[in-house]
Amino acid sequence: MFSKILIANRGEIAVRIIRACREMGISTVAVYSQADKNALHVNMADESYCIGGPQVADSYLNMAAILEVAVVSGAQAIHPGYGLLSENAKFVSLCEKCNIEFIGPSSAMIERLGDKDEARKTMKAAGVPVTPGSDVIDDLDEAREKAKEIGFPLLVKARSGGGGRGIRRVNCIEEFDNAFLSAKAEAQSAFGDGAVYMERFLTPVKHIEMQLLCDKYGNVVCLGERECSVQRKNQKLIEESPSPAITPDLRKQMMAAAVKAARAVNYENAGTVEFLLDQDKNFYFMEMNTRLQVEHPVTEMVVGIDIVQWQIRIASGARLTVTQDRVYMHGNAIECRINAEDCAHNFRPSCGTLGFIHVPGGPCVRFDTAIYQDYTVPPYYDSMIGKLIVQARSRELAIRKMKMALSELTINGVEHNRDLHIDILSDPEFVAGTYTTGFMAERQERLEHQKDHNSEKD
Repeated sequence: MFSKILIANRGEIAVRIIRACREMGISTVAVYSQADKNALHVNMADESYCIGGPQVADSYLNMAAILEVAVVSGAQAIHPGYGLLSENAKFVSLCEKCNIEFIGPSSAMIERLGDKDEARKTMKAAGVPVTPGSDVIDDLDEAREKAKEIGFPLLVKARSGGGGRGIRRVNCIEEFDNAFLSAKAEAQSAFGDGAVYMERFLTPVKHIEMQLLCDKYGNVVCLGERECSVQRKNQKLIEESPSPAITPDLRKQMMAAAVKAARAVNYENAGTVEFLLDQDKNFYFMEMNTRLQVEHPVTEMVVGIDIVQWQIRIASGARLTVTQDRVYMHGNAIECRINAEDCAHNFRPSCGTLGFIHVPGGPCVRFDTAIYQDYTVPPYYDSMIGKLIVQARSRELAIRKMKMALSELTINGVEHNRDLHIDILSDPEFVAGTYTTGFMAERQERLEHQKDHNSEKD
């Protein structure tokens, strides 16, 4: 087992990892930017080192600086958290060359699964259902004919990268040429790789993901699903487990497909297989995330397994002692992402010094955060300042408990989206569990229509 781990991240996830290490008796090393000198993770870690300016490119993405701290501090491993360098194959390769264990899969694995076209081919060959589509196509005329065969609407998608870049929705053949060429150009500019492929655009769908743990000895365990369909501009807002749309039989099928996906690439460490689920209960592989997910706590709450600690154990060479027949989902868990943003003004980020803070408590209520009174929320980073998670015996009780916890949560000094979460949890479509990935956009349209209707009446 490692005796010292460097956390190459910030905010709530850095705090989360430090707590896991403390429970395991492992010393921690924090890195931080000049803007984060008073951050909670800096004070909680056993050692802390400033690695650059406020911008992420100068600090949290500064590979050389992070590795230098790892060497100087004597850290044996690096935990990347999520985002930032967590899926950067180059950084993982540098860790390997420096003989520092990266807590996650190998650079070759990240590279292989980061190539979406290659991942599609691999999963298809392994018998995992994939969305109808094409392999990489370079020729416009050939692509146009293939598009007609796939059918519309469809997506032209970049083979490399992420973040929504190099993706174009095409509703009809008349839109195809421009969309295909602009997707290629954007992909080339953003990722240095202009290769694109096509997929049928499925709608309405649910976004379902399966959490995996895989050790170095071929043991694979699936910890069940998370429902992640409440999204705004492709960013998740609320996650829950289990999904209200999944029957026991469908869960068994999807878990088996996720395990098959992991075995197809000899995956190691924690990973998440993401699926799209259509109205006919057909599911399709979307991608595999080679890192810890933001929403991992909902799985931890229902299965009672610390995923971060298992990431560390697996990276150190330990065998999984959790077996599939001993994985049980107890009750229902819901997570709300608390973002510092002004919902009334197009969700613009909100920064400033925090005043009074009150965090809800009680049985099975958890708030993962790095904020504290008098902490200044900086303008340089992601707007998420915390994750509120609850667990209860049933979904109905979990919704009720989350609404109670949200109403009790108090954060003064910045605008945040607490009230939006309360409204979503009260929406009949959410309560029924029938919501899809289009839920937030459709909800916004309804609200705007109602606002216009009320204005006309006035």
